[in-house]
Amino acid sequence: MNKYLKNLNRIEFVITDACTGKCKHCSQGSHTSNEHIDTEKAVKAVYDICNNFKIKSLMTFGGEPLLYPETVCQIHSAAKDMNIEHRDLITNGYFSKNIDKIQKVAQMLAKSGVNNVCLSVDAFHQETIPLDYVTEFAKAVLKTGIPIHTHPAWLVNKDDNNPYNIKTKKILEKFSNINIEQSDGNIIFPSGNALKYLGKYFNNTKVFNPYFENPKDMKAISFSANGNVLDGNIYSNSVLEIIENYNG
Repeated sequence: MNKYLKNLNRIEFVITDACTGKCKHCSQGSHTSNEHIDTEKAVKAVYDICNNFKIKSLMTFGGEPLLYPETVCQIHSAAKDMNIEHRDLITNGYFSKNIDKIQKVAQMLAKSGVNNVCLSVDAFHQETIPLDYVTEFAKAVLKTGIPIHTHPAWLVNKDDNNPYNIKTKKILEKFSNINIEQSDGNIIFPSGNALKYLGKYFNNTKVFNPYFENPKDMKAISFSANGNVLDGNIYSNSVLEIIENYNG
């Protein structure tokens, strides 16, 4: 076993770089690529990793992952099949204007074994994402029985009384009114669009990068939408070969 991954217990997939929002707080920038991960390769990676490591959680996100719901669902089906306990999806909830499709995707997620939906709603997402369709998706998920909660992005901190946080709190009330609980969310850190458009808010603050992973003690293995993972790519080599050759 590679000594740098002996504590590996989590798998993450960026399903696609494409996104339905254009958020000024996004750490990934402007999302100009439409790249999306190959379903078959991703599913095989889940099985290969789980057959060699004790994986406790798997997460799919993006971009907007539900632009490719079949890929999301096949990955989570594999995770369920391999007894991964926590199977999470992060979505902004806006992938279609077709109510029938929205409801169908919610049902697909339930059938695939997703057992936690994190709904990204806040002042930043709702600048470009219509709340009506997000609400329809949230209600559809509720009907399936999948646990769902809002996952807002806070500027500076949750208690800072800046205009963005004030608007976010008003948006969250609408979801509380339909019995959707709120998570602590995350604090925006200065990278990508956030640094470009919100830089003045970071002058006197230190914000921890939640995506930092110690390269000498990897607990999570993260796949990019183009197949990149660690120092390799699953389109060129198997994930187990990539893990074996990883040198921190």
